[in-house]
Amino acid sequence: MIRAVPETGSTNADLLARLGAGERMPEGEWLVADRQTGGRGRQGRSWIDGPGNFMGSTVVHVSPQDPSPASLSFVAALAVYETVLARLGNPRELQLKWPNDVLLCGGKFCGLLLEAAGGSVVVGVGVNLASAPRAETEARALSEFGPAPDRDAFAAELAVHFDSELGRWRQYGIEPILNRWLAAAHPVGSALTVHEPNGECVAGAFDGLEPDGALRLRLADGSARVIHAGDVMLGGAG
Repeated sequence: MIRAVPETGSTNADLLARLGAGERMPEGEWLVADRQTGGRGRQGRSWIDGPGNFMGSTVVHVSPQDPSPASLSFVAALAVYETVLARLGNPRELQLKWPNDVLLCGGKFCGLLLEAAGGSVVVGVGVNLASAPRAETEARALSEFGPAPDRDAFAAELAVHFDSELGRWRQYGIEPILNRWLAAAHPVGSALTVHEPNGECVAGAFDGLEPDGALRLRLADGSARVIHAGDVMLGGAG
């Protein structure tokens, strides 16, 4: 079920509040906003919306038998990837970037935000369908490559793909999810620069993923470094 509202502060915050009040929301229900006044991205950043873009959130109830909740970022990224892939004439225009970005011709056009609430995870998704923020020179929108998708139609397709990816995640575990993610991501050997949460900046080459989804970075001296969190930029430190 998809419930649309004209305006809210943040669809993630709304679902977190409902969970905090003891409401048991069913999986598969999405809250979608025409406009967000307080949209949020990773590490406390704001997410700038725009008319006709997609801003929505859903809830996953995690059981002890499920893979790590953090790996839901790969589930969400693949759901967006599959939803957009059918709308592009050239699949090479679309690429996944660790930890949870979806790039369009090298520019970011999708943001994902996971937030835990007890035994549940709220998954927030923002996609630039009609427009990209002017302040971000590397941001892209699907409208640059053809007519902007109808927001409600996009929401319905995304919900179906997310449900499908979630089912695979639960049935087969994280390994097949990571393998599919790798097939659509920046190739092994790509130069990456990682800004870690402690402020350190480290450059190296992409060397695949750990079994838990952490980034493996090959440094200039040949050693490997495992990255569990950070902002990743394609290219060297410059």
